[in-house]
Formats: sequence, structure tokens, C-alpha cells
Amino acid sequence: MSIDKPREPTLAGSERLMERAREVIPGGVNSPVRAFKGVGGTPPFIRSARGAFLEDVDGNRYLDYVGSWGVMLLGHAHPAVMRALADALAAGTSYGAPTEGEVLLAEALVARVPGLEVVRLVNSGTEATMSALRLARAATGRDGVVKFRGGYHGHADSFLVDAGSGAATLGTPSSPGVTAGAAADTLVADYNDLAGVQALFEAHPGEIAAVFVEPVAGNMGCVPPVDGFLDGLQALCREDGALLVFDEVMTGFRVGPGGAQARYGITPDLTTLGKVIGGGLPVGAYGGRADLMHRIAPDGPVYQAGTLSGNPLAVAAGLATLRYLDEEPGIYEHLEALGRAFDAGFSELGRRLGIPLRWNRAGAMGSLFFSEAPVTGWPSAAAASRERFTALFHGLLGRGIHLPPSPFEAWFWSYAHTPEDVERTLEAAEETMKGADFPRG
Repeated sequence: MSIDKPREPTLAGSERLMERAREVIPGGVNSPVRAFKGVGGTPPFIRSARGAFLEDVDGNRYLDYVGSWGVMLLGHAHPAVMRALADALAAGTSYGAPTEGEVLLAEALVARVPGLEVVRLVNSGTEATMSALRLARAATGRDGVVKFRGGYHGHADSFLVDAGSGAATLGTPSSPGVTAGAAADTLVADYNDLAGVQALFEAHPGEIAAVFVEPVAGNMGCVPPVDGFLDGLQALCREDGALLVFDEVMTGFRVGPGGAQARYGITPDLTTLGKVIGGGLPVGAYGGRADLMHRIAPDGPVYQAGTLSGNPLAVAAGLATLRYLDEEPGIYEHLEALGRAFDAGFSELGRRLGIPLRWNRAGAMGSLFFSEAPVTGWPSAAAASRERFTALFHGLLGRGIHLPPSPFEAWFWSYAHTPEDVERTLEAAEETMKGADFPRG
């Protein structure tokens, strides 16, 4: 298969928009990783998307592995989702009152995710995780929370301690403005290091309200759990009386039809969701055991509210996505087949070129690390070569392939991607890594 030769995309329109944006938006972007600080250069400003492709304001077309950061499991502008949105839009955009759609989406989530008995809809993954933490603290009467170095659970104060993703790329793993008190309640362990978590429980007996974990880490790059890690976390929580919270904002419906908890056979006490369940619109959810969730107002004293929670457009898009996943046979088999093609392709590529690389994957998310050693947590992810990743990123962008602009973000593919797209991506990666400008040292 022939692929485009490397080129510098014509980005005059994007450059002009970036100049304007910097005057009125911090850094010119509304979420930090979009600024390309981790890789350099000008981010393309996107004007449209369909299927597996994006088009920017300068007319450049890109095969997309960002997928709105994992949202677009069916691909961009999927017809079933667009029809549902059009129908919902015709009836109005927001009511501030209960709707049938909210009930239908909540029922759909409870039916599909093992850990959900009762669920509350919110507007974002950050809202979901901060609300779940408040509930965990109220239910246990404890303040402490365990998170994992490099793990990202949104930008609530308690979670911006040793955060990954954009925070790491920008060199601010703990944000200014987070109080000493909030940081003091957050205990940090290394992902996949069960002994480290056990040591925290031993040092703080009866003080930890919850352990928050991405069951597949996605903000230090994609890092799956090692055998026994998730089971061990559940056992430690049960022994101490803490709650186990799975942050499935990224993994929910992406690594399998019931999320990571179904894939790995572990049922947490609480679960947070987002991304896929909104079908491309802002949405989040948190839920879990009924006895815990009925502590939320108005059933109980734990307060949480939101003007646009359960927005009818977001609910319609999310329902359309989940229903299509049920009705169209072979979606997850297709996603897994693409993943296996990446597995085999990158393994062979590293062997043939003699370049140390590691490809990690779970379901329809993965990451390429330029590393001799396996990548199992933040220390090994951070030790991988950022210089080589940056060269790969720009080499592929110049060939019309759009990767996440950070070595600490997962790649996402969709039902709209094809085996030919994977082949094209592997060939572009090989050409880039064979290039004279690719770092060898």
C-alpha cells in the first residue's frame, strides 16, 4: 500500500486561529494537552470529522487516533447518533426537569456494567470522580484517598497530586492552587505495585476512604493491570473497610461491552463513567451499590447537583451509541482484531528495525513506548524516550495520521477504522523510524 510522503501540513489557517486564541483563551486551548506543548508545533484546528477521519481548517485530512480522547467508539458523526441528536434537538435542548431519556440511559448503564445498581448522571468525568470521592468519604467517615502516580481522575483538587497526562507533559504534576490540606489527604502509590498500596493501608489504618484506580491506566499511556493487581486492591479495601472505585471514564465500553470490570471480572464498590456514554456530547456518571448511592440527595444528605445533568441531547446521543453496540453484531470483535493487528505489527516492526519499543493494549486503546523495559506504571512510562515519540508523532502527522500529542496519552481506534487503516499506520511508522532524522541514540 502506498502512503503519502512526509510533508509539513499547510497550517496557515490554524496558525492564525492559534494567534487569536492565545489572546482570549489560556494557551489558546480549552484543555492543556491540545496545545502541543509535549511535542511542539501548531495544533491543527479541526472543522469537521466523519468516520475515522478529521479535516482541519486548512483542508488537511487526517486518519484519527484521538477519537475525541476515546469518546468516538463508533467513529465520528455516526449516522445512528446523528439521527438521535436531530430528533432530540427538534424537541428542545434543556428543560431543568426530569425526562424519560435520563431513565432510559440510567437503565441501560445499570443493565450493562456489573458494578452499577444505581447511577447518577453528571456533566463530565471530573464531576463524576469528585462526586464519587465525596460519597466515599461520607459513607466511610474517613478522609484519605489512594490514587496512583501518573493516574488522572479529572482536575478536582484531591486528584491533582502526581497526576499524569497533560499535567506531566507540562511539568506540573501537582497544580498550584491545590491546598496543602487537600494534598495531605491524598496518598500516592505506583500503579501495578500492590505491595506499595498495602504499605499505605498499614501506615494509615482506618483512615482511607477509597482507592481510586483506572483499571486500565490511560493517562500515563495505556498500561493494563498485571495479574492479581485489581483483585489485590479489592482484597485490601475489603479488609480495611475502604471502598474500591473504578474510574472507567476512559475504559467504560471501550475495552469491552461491560467495561474493564467485566473484562477482568472485578466488581468495584463505585464506578465513574464518561466519554462513550455521551456519544460525543458532555456527560459523566457515577454509580455503584444501592446502599451507597441512596446516600446522595435527595435520598440522603450527600449533596450533588447540576443544572445540565441528564441533558436531553447528551442522553439521546449516549443511548443511540449503546443501542447500536447491542444491535450491530461484531463491533467488539472488529475492535479487537484491529488491536491484534497493531500488536503483531509493532512487535515485528521493533524486531526488524532494532529499535526498542513496547506496545501496550487493552481492547480498543493502546500506546507505543520507546523503551527497552516493559511499561507497567509511571516510572517505566516516564523513562521511555519522549524524543523518539515526538519524532514519531510529527512523522505520522506529516503523513496524515493524527496521534495524541503526548507520549502519556492512549491511542484510540473506532468501529469506523479498517484493517487497511492499521496497515497504513504501521507503514507510516516504519518509514518515520527508518528516516535519517529519527533519533538513534
